[in-house]
Amino acid sequence: MTDLSMFPITGKWPAKNPEVIQLYSLPTPNGIKVSAMLEESGLAYEPHLVDFGSNDQMSPEFLSLNPNNKIPAILDPNGPGGKPLGLWESGAILIYLAEKSGKFLSQDPADKYETIQWLMWQMGGFGPMSGQLGFFHKFAGREFEDRRPFERYRDEVKRLLGVLDQRLEGRAFIMGDEYTIADMASWPWVRTISGFYEAGEHVDLASRKNVVRWFETCLARPASEKATNIPARG
Repeated sequence: MTDLSMFPITGKWPAKNPEVIQLYSLPTPNGIKVSAMLEESGLAYEPHLVDFGSNDQMSPEFLSLNPNNKIPAILDPNGPGGKPLGLWESGAILIYLAEKSGKFLSQDPADKYETIQWLMWQMGGFGPMSGQLGFFHKFAGREFEDRRPFERYRDEVKRLLGVLDQRLEGRAFIMGDEYTIADMASWPWVRTISGFYEAGEHVDLASRKNVVRWFETCLARPASEKATNIPARG
């Protein structure tokens, strides 16, 4: 049996089955990405809830795996060369799991890097800008009399939704007919904009017909529906 005791994180979140991938996460958009990939790929894994309410992400055990104190993170007992591998950053994890499973990332070099291109688009733009929109719309930003911060992120999210809508014209998914990690990275953020952030009207989401159609298709996948509650919040 694999010994994961060298990883301090397992002291706070003991592995019931140390032979499978350990997932440390929360069902936020970034967490849902990786949960969806694990469900879609069929890779065996064990989820552990990182409770922000208890400040778990700042615990020494979590920081020992991810010094950036963000979810998700994984610990794969059977990493490259058969050695355990800890990994964080959702985009990096998606690429790793895609290559490990041989699924949702084309082996064709051109298609592969175009998929990664759209993954980076989400990581560097759509996700962070949507998060700022949520802050300035739903949370402390409402206390600011100056509306320019909210308007800046609102307008940028509107622009990015337009980019995505144009990309999806005539395509079932971001890369065409095949569902990929580019889709898994992006649809959880559309869900959060319209749901938790309650900002859909501010970014004219309903008018983005291609995005709406694509989002509904992605969310209807059984793995997607399940991923929105992984790890379960108690």
